[in-house]
Amino acid sequence: MASPQNILVIGAGELGYQVLRFLVQHPKRQGINVSVLLRPASPSLSPDDPKQKKINSLQQLGIHIIPGDIVKDDEQTLSSIFARYDTIISCTGFVSGRGTQTKLTRAVLSSAAARTKSRTTRYIPWQFGVDYDVIGRGSAQDVFDEQLDVRDMLRSSSQTTETHLQWTIISTGMFTSFLFEPSFGENRVTLTTPADIGRITAEIVLSSNAAVSSGCDPGSSSNSSSGKVLFIGGDTVSYAELATLVERIVQKPFHRTLLTVEDAQNLLARDPGNALLKYQIVFGQGRGVSWDLEETWNRRRGIRAMTAAEWAEENLV
Repeated sequence: MASPQNILVIGAGELGYQVLRFLVQHPKRQGINVSVLLRPASPSLSPDDPKQKKINSLQQLGIHIIPGDIVKDDEQTLSSIFARYDTIISCTGFVSGRGTQTKLTRAVLSSAAARTKSRTTRYIPWQFGVDYDVIGRGSAQDVFDEQLDVRDMLRSSSQTTETHLQWTIISTGMFTSFLFEPSFGENRVTLTTPADIGRITAEIVLSSNAAVSSGCDPGSSSNSSSGKVLFIGGDTVSYAELATLVERIVQKPFHRTLLTVEDAQNLLARDPGNALLKYQIVFGQGRGVSWDLEETWNRRRGIRAMTAAEWAEENLV
């Protein structure tokens, strides 16, 4: 696929900002316009308002601000915005509410369908996380089912002979900072910092050698990243290793309490809206939350990412 000329990032939060930063700093960025879709700012914002400061910092990086509201705007409005871009990267997360990820995907599919064969759209959806295929439907974390809906929609589009959409999913494991929440258990988990996710995502999008034959679905021999799940990672650790690591860095012991999956499920039954319990159950079950770092896309390309110990030494001391 030819290098994209116009890139749109949806959202500029913890991950979106890092993706934007590494896109504009990438050595192969020349001739490529980078934009970000943000909710329209209030005209009454003061120069000292954090949102205004972020807008200013993005503009100083040469990033174009595109007004849009992924919650309030309908699919047709979003599709008309997306139609102007060759690559769309969603960095919105789950905070926008249920149905947002499928809504965005439908809008992307609609915008891609209107393009000519010579102008395909590349889409990287918000799938920066665990291996939803392995976890499957009906998990304790019910928002994961929508992620599988998105995958079904994208895979179905790939079966269409006249599709003008190329998509890539980037599985990152847990955000490293979330790993250091004191409420998880014993299984192993793969993790990546938002900065490394941003850096590696920019590399996937902008590298002239972005076509890959490794780090995709097991057994794949395809030379293209389109229609693939790329696995990346900075570290894979157990929670026991994490506890020992934190004790070493802060130089004090921690009390360790075992919460079984069954205990967490019983607690969730009494508190069904508890998002943390949902994550604890999913990660406690240990399916689809870790993978071999040596087989990741970034390791195969010699791209190193921050480990849990390195993150802890920078942030916990």
